[in-house]
Amino acid sequence: MEIVLRTVEDEDLPVFFRQMTDPEALRMAAFGPENQGDRDAFYAWWQQIRASDAVTRTVLADGRVVGNAAVYGEPGGREVTYWIDRAWWGRGLATAALRALLSEVPERPLYARAAADNTASLRVLEKCGFRESARAFGFANVRNQDIEEVVLRLPV
Repeated sequence: MEIVLRTVEDEDLPVFFRQMTDPEALRMAAFGPENQGDRDAFYAWWQQIRASDAVTRTVLADGRVVGNAAVYGEPGGREVTYWIDRAWWGRGLATAALRALLSEVPERPLYARAAADNTASLRVLEKCGFRESARAFGFANVRNQDIEEVVLRLPV
């Protein structure tokens, strides 16, 4: 399967909205927008992201939009994020997409966060060289409770 990253296009946003409002995927990710399911807020959020200095990419698998990946935040504390459609989980796409993104963005260190019980995402990050640097508790809107999260760092 060929995994390619490209610039986010307007036509990707309805696909992202569907992917990022999947209840099972949201529960696993735990952290998400307060207004899940609000299409207008989602589009406004993406407009903001695309206007920022974030590096945002659409993830394609054999030409199909299967998710997105990004690096965002302030220099010295920039974080990675990714979202893969649940229908494509377990096929190595998140790892391949994150590796491709990291090759595009040479800046280091980079950080990532994942719910402590999201073992799949933690494994993806570890495969890409991230190592746990801290643990914290944060309010997970999706779960409506404080949960433990793992903070990871990709060293210089």
